[in-house]
Amino acid sequence: MENSLNEQLKKIIIEELNLEDIEASEIKDDDPLFGDEGLGLDSLDAVELVVLIQKHFQVEIKDMEEGRVALASISSLVDFINRHKEA
Repeated sequence: MENSLNEQLKKIIIEELNLEDIEASEIKDDDPLFGDEGLGLDSLDAVELVVLIQKHFQVEIKDMEEGRVALASISSLVDFINRHKEA
């Protein structure tokens, strides 16, 4: 199930943040989502991503510190969603 969540997150990020030039298969689970190393998302993308996570998974990222950890990579986002869905 975890892999499907990874794929689902990649598709949501690509579609909702308009990253048409990137394929889901190009995004590695541990790649940083922000900065030059990974997808290169910015602070506006972060805000949008927080809203998308809440909309699609009914999981709320409550503050910047929690967001910084949760939004580090696809893997950290999957962990965050799984932890908060069980809670």
